[in-house]
Amino acid sequence: MNFIRVAAKAVIIQQGSLLTIERQDRWGTYYVLPGGGQNPGEDLHQTLRRECLEEVGLEVIPGDLLFVRDYIVRNHEFAKEDGELHQLELIFACQVKADAHPAMGHDPDIGQTAVLWLPLAELDRHRLYPKALIGCLQRLDENHGLVYLGDGN
Repeated sequence: MNFIRVAAKAVIIQQGSLLTIERQDRWGTYYVLPGGGQNPGEDLHQTLRRECLEEVGLEVIPGDLLFVRDYIVRNHEFAKEDGELHQLELIFACQVKADAHPAMGHDPDIGQTAVLWLPLAELDRHRLYPKALIGCLQRLDENHGLVYLGDGN
């Protein structure tokens, strides 16, 4: 591994649902949080604001850091596809205006097909990455002190 990629991700919850990006790969549909890689000279909140505009067409207000995750690809099922990627993700609570309507942004991710709200109670019925977030988000109020999710997919 030559470097560690730093990424900021947004947890946006409204009316009991999580805002996600729908993507397609050869195994079908899956979902991820909006956000992405930090550019040189950006702080993490700037990264969140830029990435959310690009992917879901929303201005976000970054809040507290919720979770930190290492993603060392060689340890997981996508090792053949993604090689030696090591990504450090900082996952923040974010707010949007109540009347905001997410949609495909002006610069969507490769493979991005839609922007969807997934009910928190039904997250385990979907292929959501990282998987460790499913239980954490469903019990967000109980996760006091739980920040580092480890190396997981």
